[in-house]
Amino acid sequence: MSTEPTLAWDDGAIVTLDQTTLPHSRTVLRITTVDDLIEAIARLAIRGAPALGIAGALGVALSAYRQGAEEPVRRDAARLAAARPTAVNLAWGVSRALGRLAEGADAVLAEATAIAEEDGRVNRAAARRAADLLGELCPRPQLRVLTHCHTGRLATGGWGTALGAVHHLAAHDRIEMVFATETRPLLQGARLTVWELRDAAIPHRLLVDSAAASALAAGMVDCVVVGADRIATNGDVANKIGTYPLAVAAARHRVPFLVVAPESTIDQDTPSGTAISIEQRSDAEVTAVAGVDITCAGTPVFNPAFDITPAKLITAIVTEDRTWFPGDPDTADLADQIDRFSALVENFPRPGVRFRDLAGVYTQPRALRDAAHALVASYRDDFSHVVAVEARGFVLGTAVALAAEKPLVLVRKAGKLPGTLRSVNYDLEYGQDVLEVQESAVPPDGRALVVDDVLATGGTLSAAAKLVTECGASVAGFGVLLELAGLGGARRLHPHRVVALRTDVS
Repeated sequence: MSTEPTLAWDDGAIVTLDQTTLPHSRTVLRITTVDDLIEAIARLAIRGAPALGIAGALGVALSAYRQGAEEPVRRDAARLAAARPTAVNLAWGVSRALGRLAEGADAVLAEATAIAEEDGRVNRAAARRAADLLGELCPRPQLRVLTHCHTGRLATGGWGTALGAVHHLAAHDRIEMVFATETRPLLQGARLTVWELRDAAIPHRLLVDSAAASALAAGMVDCVVVGADRIATNGDVANKIGTYPLAVAAARHRVPFLVVAPESTIDQDTPSGTAISIEQRSDAEVTAVAGVDITCAGTPVFNPAFDITPAKLITAIVTEDRTWFPGDPDTADLADQIDRFSALVENFPRPGVRFRDLAGVYTQPRALRDAAHALVASYRDDFSHVVAVEARGFVLGTAVALAAEKPLVLVRKAGKLPGTLRSVNYDLEYGQDVLEVQESAVPPDGRALVVDDVLATGGTLSAAAKLVTECGASVAGFGVLLELAGLGGARRLHPHRVVALRTDVS
């Protein structure tokens, strides 16, 4: 994969490739005025949320060197930020560069250069994190990935977000096939994604946009990975038009749907997708191809550049810093109930141990039911069996199995199960014990959600997970009512996902 920067500063000019002429013509743009930069952004010669952030910052530097006075630079910056209203990174890059304006043009350029350098590190980190998560969510040794629009190096400073994750997987021989949608109306997928995949020798296949749902229905796709142009604080995502129907189809066919983007794409001033302004594009982008009319003259067109994908349809949003599961149910009320109905018992089961007794939670049928449904919703049916750990895990495990309508597997202490068994010794926070499971309880192709009431040091859940993998199955994740965060259990269970409905940090 090429590591050539997407945008560069060269002696008072911004240098970049014109993305509208690829893949057949490699046209280098040398932009020397803010007006030319705005025009290049508006016609998508420069596009992709992270790349727009860099372009915005470099545009402020361009103006600072040309204008000198602060007020004209601020006017140029306002025009730049408005060139693509949906993509938040553009305004973010402009704002960061403006923050150095009082120090002079050199300082503005230094900030723009820093943004470009950060972009590579940020997107590589997000791509690695997303690739690791896909490895957990999709048990196949090689994955069949569907992606939409173009999220590769030209859409960023030189690496890529969603397509960066594909490159990371490909480098570890984890890609069987990448399905790239053509992406109407300017065919960024057909022109840019395919070009980049071919350049990297990654197996790929081009789909018309309307065929993607059929590919998902046919079982041809293991996961969908896209980028984002703006992410609201509730997890709603604005991305290239056609993303929303892909998310609907992925949810219908129980295929993980990941969004990969830098933290700068999360707009803290936008509470939900309804507050995001959707850019409307020219009719001519739809009514003509390569300058040739393809429909009746004067036909009116609805041509939004983006759509909004609701948080509840998104499996995970992956940034350089975190993996966010925005569709998880709101568990604030559950956490309050778990705290209210549980009790802290000192010096039990031996002196020095503080025991969290959840018996009171189990006396509340509605709370137990809601807890079970919350855990099921968190994993979006990405498991085939519920594995519950003796003894208090049996209560929650039964409720989860009923809510999910999945088989329940009981992991018991030694000597309590008949037949051929698998056993594991493990350490507790206050001693040692043995867990056993019947050998045929979880089939080799199964994915187990491992459930217990409390996560403390992680010894019990780690042992249960070992039993699952020794049966040849895989672990979808862990679900608990309460996590005692200070004991480090979640770190012990890494990289598997842990969903705790209440976290005690004391």
